[in-house]
Amino acid sequence: MIYSSFQNKQLSLLGFGAMRLPTKDGQIDEAQVADMVRLAMDKGVNYFDTAWPYHGGTSEIVMGKILNQYPRDTWYLANKYPGHQIASTYNPADIFEQQLKKCGVDYFDFYLLHNVYENSMNVYLDPQWGIIDYFKEQKRLGRIKHLGFSTHGSVDTIRSFLDAAGNDMEFCQIQLNYLDWTLQKAKEKVELLNERNIPVWVMEPVRGGRLCNLNEQENAVLSALRPDEKAPAWAFRFLQEVPGVAMILSGMSNMDQMEDNLNTFESRRPLSAVETEALLRLAEGMKNSIPCTACQYCTPHCPMGLDIPHMISTLNDLNFLPSTNTAMWVEFLPEEKKPDACIGCGACAAICPQKIDIPGALKALAEKMKTIPSWAQICKEREEAARKLAGK
Repeated sequence: MIYSSFQNKQLSLLGFGAMRLPTKDGQIDEAQVADMVRLAMDKGVNYFDTAWPYHGGTSEIVMGKILNQYPRDTWYLANKYPGHQIASTYNPADIFEQQLKKCGVDYFDFYLLHNVYENSMNVYLDPQWGIIDYFKEQKRLGRIKHLGFSTHGSVDTIRSFLDAAGNDMEFCQIQLNYLDWTLQKAKEKVELLNERNIPVWVMEPVRGGRLCNLNEQENAVLSALRPDEKAPAWAFRFLQEVPGVAMILSGMSNMDQMEDNLNTFESRRPLSAVETEALLRLAEGMKNSIPCTACQYCTPHCPMGLDIPHMISTLNDLNFLPSTNTAMWVEFLPEEKKPDACIGCGACAAICPQKIDIPGALKALAEKMKTIPSWAQICKEREEAARKLAGK
């Protein structure tokens, strides 16, 4: 395992993110998660990350239950305060006490202000809520060992927040991968954090799976350079060499992903200048797709209860290769759950970390659905063809 130094700690460079845990029958598959944690710890992973909204609030419970089977000094647990969620009031003490209880711990090794961005920065800085002061006090009491923040905000927003509260922030977690290096100005964000001497934590290293699922042409480019390296490994190799990166979180959803990532982090294999250039060229070709990471921030705010991430993923697929099979699930949704049921209120777009025009995307999907044959139509045509063949 590759390790990074953070203050007096040795952190596994690969961290286990608990936002996309494996599920079974609609619930977290605890047995599989326990097996994944066991393997991760056997291979040297010691950093585990959860948050209040992950898996509807059950991620904290499951991760705490499993981690507490191991000595407390063998793992670091990170959690987050959900000040990014739209609410009428904010009570950091109430949430924090619940989180400690849910995770079964007396302290968090790392604690973050969750997603400080344009719509939430004022919440975190508002003295009436006292959010930062409260967590500074918890750090003084030893209930938080290290305090930081995550962000999907712009470079200017991050700079403004650091100007206001940077002296109290020990690390910063950003969306960083070779696609967002230029698409979301991650390069400039890294440079800013390096200037402020704030270690970089990475989230979305494979862009919600997009950088794992390359098309045939994209895979061919990389395979010609490193035949033995899989697509996800390329994404991680890129990050391993970014200045200031001390933690790379991966939201692994099954044992195969865990095993592949552990193999990648056994040792460094730095990319050459030619390989890095090839990777960034691939990124330029990917930028036509909608940059949804399926973070699910939008879904609780949709008054119609639409499956927004799945719909955007379907639109991206249809834009790349129109297919009835790809869109079939949309066809069979109840009318009130289809993309054209969107009322255009914009609540989803207001909370979206990627700044996606979600109502526009759903409208585009509804229009796209009209241009491809329906599954019912295809079945009817097949039945007619079969009858004609039988009559010959």
